[in-house]
Amino acid sequence: MKKERIQASLLNFICVVIIFGILVGLCSTGTLSNYIKGILMVCCISIIMACSLNITVGYLGQIALGNCGFMAIGAYTGALITKAMEAGNILVGAGVPNTMRLLLATLAGGIIAAIFGILVGIPALRLRGDYLAIITLGFGEIIRVIIQNLKFAGGKGFSKGQAGQALIGINRIADIYVVFWIMVVSVAILYTFIRSKYGRAIIAIRDDDIAASASGLNTTFYKVLAFTVSAFFAGVAGSIFAHYIGSLNAATFGWLKSTEYVIMVVFGGMGSITGSIIAAIILSALPEALREFSEYRMLAYSVALILVMIFKPTGLLGTFEFSLYKLIKKVTGRGVAVKEKQSLVETAKKTVEEKEES
Repeated sequence: MKKERIQASLLNFICVVIIFGILVGLCSTGTLSNYIKGILMVCCISIIMACSLNITVGYLGQIALGNCGFMAIGAYTGALITKAMEAGNILVGAGVPNTMRLLLATLAGGIIAAIFGILVGIPALRLRGDYLAIITLGFGEIIRVIIQNLKFAGGKGFSKGQAGQALIGINRIADIYVVFWIMVVSVAILYTFIRSKYGRAIIAIRDDDIAASASGLNTTFYKVLAFTVSAFFAGVAGSIFAHYIGSLNAATFGWLKSTEYVIMVVFGGMGSITGSIIAAIILSALPEALREFSEYRMLAYSVALILVMIFKPTGLLGTFEFSLYKLIKKVTGRGVAVKEKQSLVETAKKTVEEKEES
């Protein structure tokens, strides 16, 4: 079993390297325009957000509508850190790549968002269902309003009683190649997390909270853990967003944006990382693909969502996870041969045991 996991991981890594090579080839030859690169960047950010939110909504089974609040924290934290680095001439120079500052700012944005995730999660996760959705929505709006009034974030201060201007002057150092690998690592960590003992505990709480608690699981700890992990990667996505856009406005991170990411999770399938990836790509690229029909594109977008929810209420993939390794084994017939071999071994063992008993 361990050998199969290693082989599957190696195969996935090879496929990711091939995709990255194709991306580099298309970009270096000028086949991809800056417009297409921008769509790809948005897709990468959406994938991180959808997969991280799926930890809370899909695997934990708790509806959270304030994830963009953590995204805003990560965005402003990352942006302010890079601006401070440039002002203090830290890690700035011809010999220092922009990637170093981007990675540090992204990591810091994720950590600060995770800290707020703990602070929000401890009181919020005592509730469930609609009540949790309302309170997380409220926390998300509180975070947004606080940020837009902070002077160092472009606001005019709470004494003025009004929102300030956008935070501008952010160096656009988000590179598609670096963001691609940040996205890959984020998805890999989230997938590994949900397949670990912590992830299995979280799924057990989703299936039956009372039974999980009676079995000895600290349900509060695992709920806050899932919420914190989700907040961390939301902060990572926010920092990337800030360094791609170059300016920040707190209104961007409102509840409508949070709902958009929830739709991606539901559309792809609650409890499927693969589904979240596919949904994030489709729902990020579809509005741009329909831009020629500017008057009707959002109508078509809405109709597509409604049709999927009618004919596939569990989402595109439900809880199914695509495995290239299993697909290859199935196509080549190796998986059948292995099962037959295991069946023969088990039959032989039973025969030996019966003979010994007789």
